[in-house]
Amino acid sequence: MEDEARIHLIGIGGIGMSGIANLLLDLGYEVSGSDIKESDIVTDLQQKGAKVSIGHQASNIEGADEVVLSSAIPEDNPELVKAKKEGLPILKRAEMVGKLMSKQQGISISGTHGKTTTTAMAATVLEKNSLDSTILVGGKLDLISGSNAKLGTGDYFITEADESDGSLLFMDPKIGVVTNIEADHLDYYESCSEIIDTFSKFLNSLPSDGVGIVSLDDNEIRDMVDRVDTDLITYGLNNKAEIMAKDIELQEFGSKSVIYRYQDRLGELKLNVPGKHNLSNALAVIGIGLHIGLEFSKIAEALKDFTGVKRRFEKLGKYRGAVLVDDYAHHPTELEATLAAANNMDFERIIAVFQPHRYTRTKFLLEEFSLAFGDADEVIITDIYASGEEPIPGVKAEKIAELINQRVFQKAKFIAELDKVYDYLKDRIGAGDLVLTLGAGDVWKVGDRLASNRVETIVNSPEELTMEV
Repeated sequence: MEDEARIHLIGIGGIGMSGIANLLLDLGYEVSGSDIKESDIVTDLQQKGAKVSIGHQASNIEGADEVVLSSAIPEDNPELVKAKKEGLPILKRAEMVGKLMSKQQGISISGTHGKTTTTAMAATVLEKNSLDSTILVGGKLDLISGSNAKLGTGDYFITEADESDGSLLFMDPKIGVVTNIEADHLDYYESCSEIIDTFSKFLNSLPSDGVGIVSLDDNEIRDMVDRVDTDLITYGLNNKAEIMAKDIELQEFGSKSVIYRYQDRLGELKLNVPGKHNLSNALAVIGIGLHIGLEFSKIAEALKDFTGVKRRFEKLGKYRGAVLVDDYAHHPTELEATLAAANNMDFERIIAVFQPHRYTRTKFLLEEFSLAFGDADEVIITDIYASGEEPIPGVKAEKIAELINQRVFQKAKFIAELDKVYDYLKDRIGAGDLVLTLGAGDVWKVGDRLASNRVETIVNSPEELTMEV
């Protein structure tokens, strides 16, 4: 990239793309972009100096020297078509991240679940230890002024590595984390074995002085490690690993445990985020910290200060005594982990409001979704949030509710519209209830409206073509 280049980002309002835009602006590049709608993210970028157009049209790329596109942008996007016609360099999001990473030592965090939280935890540890790292995370983090990106001058560049289209292989990190591997994004991959191959290639692409950090609690990772030639640091809760948590005590919004490295007791770990899944994420971060030379006590002290990322078990407030929490969980395993954490809390009733995300995911994982709500007392299923996908004939959210009710009579209800969900809940919830909105779309608006006790209707978002999930 030329220092004075103008870089155009198609889908600039997405959480990952906007982070790249923030870093490019901080580096002094001229940044333009487009998105399908106004948003707080777009407004923040405009105030920072980016030229953002609402709507996609060929004229938006005039004067651009390079084009970066979100994985959600279709081939017939008019800006992409124009860029190809003019012979402009076109980079995938991960390719641009790879370029930005090249001047520092990269730490890339991958896996089917937990990427954002693990990245945010690691960023917290590095920041609290004054390492001034560059940070690129798929959520807003209070630690960096509520942003999703921060340009640092230290040795490290920490970011998520997205497997959804295989583009994590464009990155060139020195440390690579794989939190877990499961079937997802089956609109891109033909099988789970192909997904495993991608993660295996990711770890094997690390440099000779690099290291992979992997969870041995994951069946697929345990089966994969024999195919990995890179040096590995392993961690786990349930299987013997290099870094382990023992004497685990789960609490309402956190946990306590004792951390060991092999047989050596490192010390106690206190977390202020709930669930075993977050403890597992923390073990990966401990692996990162120890590898780069931090003392365990400094890592644990920083992790104690971590209170989460926006839309990851985020407490929205209360309504008539009911506690309102929102979470980004959109895969069956994520739903199970989030509900298991909620079930460890002292609530009389857990009401899960789930908005399925994408027709393809709903089609391929329908049975798994129907089994994911064992820890909920009541389940509300809304319409599918398409995220730019065309509807698939016969794929309907109602089917999830029907399958749940085949196992537990009248446990689930299908309520298509978010407004109607609000109407249903507002007179039925109270003290002792936890209302948990779940999904990668805009289901959070239900809890937000309840928490604010507003009377206006919920405006459904235009389908977010830039959603990077």
